[in-house]
Amino acid sequence: MPSAINAAVAQQTAAGSVPSATISTTTEGAGGGTGGIYSAIISRNQPIISVKEKTYEELHKKCLEKNILYEDPDFPPNESSLFYSQKSPVKFEWKRPHEICENPRFIIGGANRTDICQGELGNCWFLAAIACLTLNKKLLCRVIPHDQSFIQNYAGIFHFQFWRYGDWVDVVIDDCLPTYNNQLVFTKSSQRNEFWSALLEKAYAKLHGSYEALKGGNTTEAMEDFTGGVTEFYEIKDAPKDIYKIMKHAIDRGSLMASSIDDNLGFSYGSAPRSDIGELIARMVKNLENAQMTHSTVDYQGTEERPAWTIVPMQYETRMSCGLVKGHAYSVTAVEEVLFQGEKLRLVRLRNPWGQVEWNGPWSDKSAEWNSVNEAEKIRLQHKVVEDGEFWMSFQDFMRHFTKLEICNLTPDTLEVDKLQTWTVSVNEGRWVRGCSAGGCRNYPDTFWTNPQYRLKLLEEDDDPEDEEVICSFLVALMQKNRRKERKLGANLYTIGFAIYEVPDLEFMHGTKHHLQKDFFLYNASKARSKTYINMREISERFRLPPSEYVIIPSTYEPHQEGEFILRVFSEKRNLSEEVENMIEADHPLVSTPIIFVSDRANSNKELTADEDAGKDGEKKQVDEKKHPSAKGREESEEQKQFRNIFRQIAGDDMEINAEELRNVLNNVVKKHKDLRTEGFELESCRSMIALMDTDGSGKINFDEFRHLWDKIKSWQKIFKHYDTDHSGTINSYEMRNAVNDAGFRLNNQLYHIITMRYADKNMNIDFDSFICCFVRLDAMFRAFHAFDKDGDGIIKLNVLEVNCFM
Repeated sequence: MPSAINAAVAQQTAAGSVPSATISTTTEGAGGGTGGIYSAIISRNQPIISVKEKTYEELHKKCLEKNILYEDPDFPPNESSLFYSQKSPVKFEWKRPHEICENPRFIIGGANRTDICQGELGNCWFLAAIACLTLNKKLLCRVIPHDQSFIQNYAGIFHFQFWRYGDWVDVVIDDCLPTYNNQLVFTKSSQRNEFWSALLEKAYAKLHGSYEALKGGNTTEAMEDFTGGVTEFYEIKDAPKDIYKIMKHAIDRGSLMASSIDDNLGFSYGSAPRSDIGELIARMVKNLENAQMTHSTVDYQGTEERPAWTIVPMQYETRMSCGLVKGHAYSVTAVEEVLFQGEKLRLVRLRNPWGQVEWNGPWSDKSAEWNSVNEAEKIRLQHKVVEDGEFWMSFQDFMRHFTKLEICNLTPDTLEVDKLQTWTVSVNEGRWVRGCSAGGCRNYPDTFWTNPQYRLKLLEEDDDPEDEEVICSFLVALMQKNRRKERKLGANLYTIGFAIYEVPDLEFMHGTKHHLQKDFFLYNASKARSKTYINMREISERFRLPPSEYVIIPSTYEPHQEGEFILRVFSEKRNLSEEVENMIEADHPLVSTPIIFVSDRANSNKELTADEDAGKDGEKKQVDEKKHPSAKGREESEEQKQFRNIFRQIAGDDMEINAEELRNVLNNVVKKHKDLRTEGFELESCRSMIALMDTDGSGKINFDEFRHLWDKIKSWQKIFKHYDTDHSGTINSYEMRNAVNDAGFRLNNQLYHIITMRYADKNMNIDFDSFICCFVRLDAMFRAFHAFDKDGDGIIKLNVLEVNCFM
């Protein structure tokens, strides 16, 4: 049974780690050679998708022609770009680099990890990822186009590129940066006149809506946005025995890697170092607080004008005596071996994104151990005695002090093999919709089956001569989308996970796209699953299963949680991954009832005439009697005669009823069913029924049309009562899938979403009135479609008037 893990207690577990239309693409990375590292990432997802209609090149050219500096209308230099939940405690001044210092430069001597110093924003997770990025020059140039300058063709405009859920997006910004006392408030370089890191941070803040949105996070999130890679997460206390080899492979293959020390508060590394500017702001905030206490007559209650007395985040991590900091993200920048006292010793190099505060134990900058290392080795290891935030420590001490390790792999084979292979990548986008496809985990069997389902066909076994098992290796990565950007709307990361089931080797199930039903999951165990459900942006897991057809069920832990996600499957051999979508169809053509057409073309296709000769009693002959002459020859049963007499009493001599009369008939009949709890039909519902069943455009229906409607209602009523198990007069919206199937309709996920939005109430329940209206509309729409689809190819063309048949 799945268990949910909150990030705040995740250290106690062994965590392995659009519209609703689905987008599925498959690409293959090149294997072998150094170029294979980048092929699956850098060459994928072309071309760049610009955030706005105008590209960087167009905007840059326009500014140069007009001799103006670019001003970003979508991320203006004001408080809306800084915060979404508070007001600034002090007034920040937005300045361009040439207003901050003389001779500003974009990059000085190449972008490297020592250029990054954290400011007053709790985003060390992001800066740790930048430091890792600087170690991989190809990826660095992908994220930070280097053809930008403060000298040549300067126009106050810059751009950066990030991977966003399957696409590379180009983010354009101006170079206005928040300052206080003429100092950059947030990220800065160790050199006062270098600005690439500050501008990169601004572009990332724009991507997520504000600087405040970057407060707290996981290093893996930024590393994936820099690479499009796939992340694996290790609890160091539960790490594999060959974790050093895994780290070494990762560094050698260009993977990005970070580590942290648990502070009992979870993953959200979100604190800032103590700094001069931080102390200035803190003192000003203190003065403001004192002033507020002195002038206590000021009443801020009931207003939105009360200033927030803290900057983001204005809290500090716990610094230990050894120099390390708890709750803080470090970049892992090297993994090496050194000859020490006749033996090889394993070392790890890390960097604090603060640009200061280092490890002071064995193998730190000034430790005695370096006296036993020759100069050539020191040069190879780039050993420096300088307070720049970077330091070496023994692998043994690393394992003792650090608690988490995050590795972003450019290709899934980075960590496990000595030779790069070809990997197939399948990408699917989907969404959980409350009341329809947000079914929660397997702890909720009544709704779990309604989650989106993705068929995975593992077609070929691995090429491993040493492995006698017929097995397929693959990695599944589930990522939730846009939660950080939607923080200002109150969004937080959902607790997510997934399960994998094997599709039974049955003819009617293999190779089909039918959505697996509730009973399947009640009586079949999963073949694999994520080790836990956890509230991280992405959860990933490696698996080894025999070649077969499987179904992956991504879900949130709790049901009814609405959001978008991306599901990626990496496999060593060819795989096919696609969302399960039912064909839109009915069990049998619904042509027994006439349909009104509203255009000349459609009228010419009708197989009936509108001849309405008067009968001997003055009653007009019904159109459907013309189409079905056999009905006239059938003798009515006693029950049918009584039904006709009741209808005649209400309808009168013309034997037709309008919406209000239909409502009276239906409600009188429904009241006799004591076991059906309902308040009856609304007048608007009856108007819809009239519009959909009326065959002559009179706004009324005749007896045969009504009898056909009533026969349908009786059959649908049985279905409703079957699922109304608590006799509440409603059914849960999740059960509509089964109810629709029982009625003979097959719909896709998008139509189920529409039904839920249209007919379910705020508690995701559907009452009897709405249930019948939905089925009447489905029935009528299928009949109309079949009437227009003369050649049976499943495609029709409609003019504006004919669209009315589907309204």
